[in-house]
Amino acid sequence: MKRSAINSAYCEALQVFAQAGWILPPQPRWDVTDCGSGDFNRCGIVLINLADEPEYAEKLIYMRPGQTIPLHTHGKKKEDIICRCGSLVMELWNGRPGEASAAEFLVNVNGTPRRITSGVPFTIRAGERATLVPGVFHRFWPVEAGTVIGEVSTANDDVNDNIFHDPGVARFPGVEEDEPALVRLVSDR
Repeated sequence: MKRSAINSAYCEALQVFAQAGWILPPQPRWDVTDCGSGDFNRCGIVLINLADEPEYAEKLIYMRPGQTIPLHTHGKKKEDIICRCGSLVMELWNGRPGEASAAEFLVNVNGTPRRITSGVPFTIRAGERATLVPGVFHRFWPVEAGTVIGEVSTANDDVNDNIFHDPGVARFPGVEEDEPALVRLVSDR
């Protein structure tokens, strides 16, 4: 991913967070990735690590309409995906897609069990959340511009605990340095 695209996404996310009334903490840890797709406009995500403690983590997420996050699960992490502003479409699978049955399974949505069918999209709106347990494959995307997404989870290990359905996905792709960085990313070493 080109540094110029990272810088552009960073500036856009800052603007959206400000318009939504989010005040960021001093020196937040940023992550901007196209997950190795080479097409940030289709497959991309901007994350800010607000808290990264041994027991829990919190992230603020920005995605443009038309972007999705690759289908993945976690081996250890339990997380709430929260729509903070706008609307968010989610697709969940109770196991690996292609192997998971299309049968319904229960997912806590807003703290209440809801029957979800593997691979059938559903929408959560501002203030709503879905609780995902390890082994539930998921992807999501915003419905409208200005959507802000939150994540609160057990301890976060982005290096070892992202299990992508497509083994070609790269959580931290290489960066082509075509201009100076405006922000240091968690993957910058």
